[in-house]
Amino acid sequence: QVWQIRLDMHLLNHDGNITDAASIAGIVALCHFRRPDVSVQGEEVTVYTPEERDPVPLSIHHMPICVSFAFFHQGTYLLVDPTEREERVMDGLLVIAMNKHHEICTIQSSGVVMLLQDQILRCSKITAVKVAEITELIQKALENDQKARKEGGKFGFAESIPNQRITAFKMESAAVDTNDVEEQAGEIIAKADPPSEVFANPVLHTPGTAQIGEGIESSWGDLEESEKEEAAEEEGESEAAAFECDKVETEDASTLKETKSDDPIVLSDSEEEEVVILQPQELPRKTR
Repeated sequence: QVWQIRLDMHLLNHDGNITDAASIAGIVALCHFRRPDVSVQGEEVTVYTPEERDPVPLSIHHMPICVSFAFFHQGTYLLVDPTEREERVMDGLLVIAMNKHHEICTIQSSGVVMLLQDQILRCSKITAVKVAEITELIQKALENDQKARKEGGKFGFAESIPNQRITAFKMESAAVDTNDVEEQAGEIIAKADPPSEVFANPVLHTPGTAQIGEGIESSWGDLEESEKEEAAEEEGESEAAAFECDKVETEDASTLKETKSDDPIVLSDSEEEEVVILQPQELPRKTR
């Protein structure tokens, strides 16, 4: 028979780098947990209550702590412990789990950035320093908790709940006093300075519209100087193109007049090398 221990994490709020926070919370919860004491005599197993025997801690050999690194501009810039906004624009993420003995437990890389060996070594050195600091804080917090429990004081959740440290974002509903609202509004309006000009009736430009304030002249549709020059150039090019088209049509018309109506017209198909001879009476009226 063995003990089955399950660790559940509930996210209260999130401002980035949830991996590091979850690893610290998980390892501290396992170090803080106490299981009931057990004795085994032959095939008989006895589980003692907390009143009979003090619960015993788990056998935790080391504490792996995760440290996250965010990379920007294809690894040019390195950032430790990114926030939620920084995670949105980062190119890649590197997570290194290490204990205080400088033993790497896991490395995870994600994103679209390719890391070099020197970058990973630099991150591992930073991780060693951060893990030593975090492990010291964890051990100090566990010692303070154990000391406070022996003295019968409140620690952890028991201390945080009355001070609203855990439910800092929770707001209790409060009744709103709506009495004398009109009188208070009248006093505020009376003390305020009157506007410079008051229109008795709104100016109606078209049915269904009104004017508030003086306004300024609409500049919608006005062209800048550069736009006016471009428009003039485009207009000149269009006039020149129209003149060329008229000239070509005039030349085509004079050529058709010179063609005799009784002469046959020969049409050649360059792909099939087929020649077709049409008599003037077979041509459409416009072609004639």
